Amino acid sequence: MKTTKLERSSPAGQGPAARKTGMARLWELALRKKALIISSCVLSVLSVAVSFVPFIAVYYLIRELVIHFADLGALSAPYMIRLGVFAAGGAAAAVFLNFAALMCSHVAAFSTLYGLKLEFTRHVAALPLGFHTENSTGKLRKIVDENIEKLEGFIAHNLPDMAGSFAMPVFTLVILFVFDWRLGLASLVPVIISYLVQVIAFSSKTAQSFMNKYQNSMDDMNNAAVEYVRGISVVKAFNQTIYSFRKFYEVIKEYGVYVLNYTMNFEILMVIFMLIINQVYLFLLPVIILVSGGAGLAGAPEYASFAMTALFYLIFSVSLATPFTKLIYVSSNGKLILNSIERMDQVLDTPPLVETASPKTADEYSVAFDRVTFTYNGEGESVALQDVCFTAKQGEVTALVGPSGSGKSTLAHLIPRFYEVTEGAVKIGGVNIRDMSSEYLLSLVSFVFQDVFLFKQSIIDNILIGSKDAGRDAAIAAAKAAQCHEFVEKLPRGYDTVIGTKNIHLSGGERQRIVIARAILKNAPIIVLDEATAFADPENEQKIQRAFEELMKNKTVIIIAHRLSTVRGADKIVVIDRGRMVEEGTHNTLVQAAGRYSRMWEQYTGAMKWTLAG
Repeated sequence: MKTTKLERSSPAGQGPAARKTGMARLWELALRKKALIISSCVLSVLSVAVSFVPFIAVYYLIRELVIHFADLGALSAPYMIRLGVFAAGGAAAAVFLNFAALMCSHVAAFSTLYGLKLEFTRHVAALPLGFHTENSTGKLRKIVDENIEKLEGFIAHNLPDMAGSFAMPVFTLVILFVFDWRLGLASLVPVIISYLVQVIAFSSKTAQSFMNKYQNSMDDMNNAAVEYVRGISVVKAFNQTIYSFRKFYEVIKEYGVYVLNYTMNFEILMVIFMLIINQVYLFLLPVIILVSGGAGLAGAPEYASFAMTALFYLIFSVSLATPFTKLIYVSSNGKLILNSIERMDQVLDTPPLVETASPKTADEYSVAFDRVTFTYNGEGESVALQDVCFTAKQGEVTALVGPSGSGKSTLAHLIPRFYEVTEGAVKIGGVNIRDMSSEYLLSLVSFVFQDVFLFKQSIIDNILIGSKDAGRDAAIAAAKAAQCHEFVEKLPRGYDTVIGTKNIHLSGGERQRIVIARAILKNAPIIVLDEATAFADPENEQKIQRAFEELMKNKTVIIIAHRLSTVRGADKIVVIDRGRMVEEGTHNTLVQAAGRYSRMWEQYTGAMKWTLAG
């Protein structure tokens, strides 16, 4: 037994002990690129400030025209031109500054998303298999593609919009109070009322409850959609439709109900908000009438000046709706983003497999189960394995047999730490697998499952997954050993043929042999074959068996099989029943023992003699 010194880094996703939540967490993520974000917000505020310049310039233009209406020749042409240039320059500068703000925010958003998605996928890859069996691919896909993606909209658009939207009312109110404090005050009243309506709408418990239900409904719909697409061949074969696939149909209806309810929840308050913020002039008109009619304006010049100011306020009041409409969308988006971040953090807070500080390696590769007990929830309620003890020796074939659901596959999944044992230990060469690094442990084990998965890549790339350091020649040699070479050479582009394109598909047996080639190339000392020939036809099974002979040379081999004829020659047969090891021995000794295996053998041989009557 050897001990190696390896540098250890923190597992992906393990941050501080107490992760921030809510708005604090959102700001923590948004400010990962602090310099760019601050620059974006400052530029956005400057853009808003400059955008008022055309309004002020136009006001003074109109004022000059009104004052000199009786004698237009008295107008100062250079002054009027300066005001026009001032207005055009202000508009151009506002557009440029807004563009610069969005450039900064988009660079920050894409950089943040890249890092966050990388962190998330690395963390998910470090989680045990148990996590993936409990969480569907649809849910994880939604987190990566939708939940995390929502942060892009917040950083790239909402943050600069929010900075501008908060700055705009300030600038607006300053301008309004500078020209006439009475009309400025009248303009402020609808702004305050609109803000209060927004707060009431989005802070209610009903709104928060609907948001959670909406997100849960989205998750359910994604999961059902993935399941529906994967089972589309069955749906078509039985001439079914989406309405017949009840689960998918029901979750779509449920999603529609939640969306409608969520929308209707804001019906009254949203109408009030839009009515008030878009009708500011209704608050201005009474004040204008009151001031102009009852305040005793001294003479025509003062009356004309006030009329100009009133006209300016009426025109300017229309622009008040824009920043507050933006704010309401930012508030709505903020709720969705907070919920999305919470779902992402639930995954990131799931602890990965604990790595040892001083990883060890094994001198030989026998696999021993030492009083192993395992429960899926870790609390003893669903015991899958209980007090299992046996050793699969190096250079021998050990077969695991037993009824469906007895725990055979679970035992195999404990070897590479796809799950953590609840009690006891799994050892390789006398070393507890918990004392090995995950990377080293996975390098020791090759799996060949009954459910074959090939990536939509070339055949050579699928084989090279077995070893990142191997070359093309080594992959082809592994394919020959796995009995693949003959059928691969007949494909249009040979080993460079991409599986699944241009109607190029492989049979179950051919796909199985590609996976075996992958395992041969990996050349791991421990081989686990899980029902590997379950769906093979006789011709393919014979070729797969020859491929297995090449794969299993001088290895620790563990075979899981229902067809007992395939394990008759095993060096050891371990019988698992209801999570317990009930028998152990060779085929002949177990048959003679007249125990559980003997009864299984009788049932199997009896089934083999069964034929159709007539």
